[in-house]
Amino acid sequence: MDERKIRVVVAKPGLDGHDRGAKVVARALRDAGMEVVYTGLRQTPEQIVETVLQEDADAVGISILSGAHTFYFTKIIDMLKEKEAGDVIVFGGGVIPDKDIPGLLEAGAGAVFGPGTPTSVCVEWLEKAVAEKRAKEQ
Repeated sequence: MDERKIRVVVAKPGLDGHDRGAKVVARALRDAGMEVVYTGLRQTPEQIVETVLQEDADAVGISILSGAHTFYFTKIIDMLKEKEAGDVIVFGGGVIPDKDIPGLLEAGAGAVFGPGTPTSVCVEWLEKAVAEKRAKEQ
């Protein structure tokens, strides 16, 4: 029996209206054979977490350009834990200062990708992270 496809929610929290990067990543993940749900712009953390739960997603990718990355990453990670979905892989990218990345990783993000990161790096990282997660579940 084949394993189910990787399911990923790509989300744009907050008031940031620029979503080109999120769409590029969503397409790359889809082209790599993953099932991708893009939430669209201006989503609340509650909406994002609800989508993750409804879609039974393996991972959620958060795209941030607004400077509110610490708030949104932390809020989404905490809400996933509260909903007993703390095993959902959280990753993200956007314009996030290098000095802030260690704090996001410490909060529970699996990876943070900066501008110009090849989409292949994101795809390969997510495939490996999901494979490790699924191996632990067995």
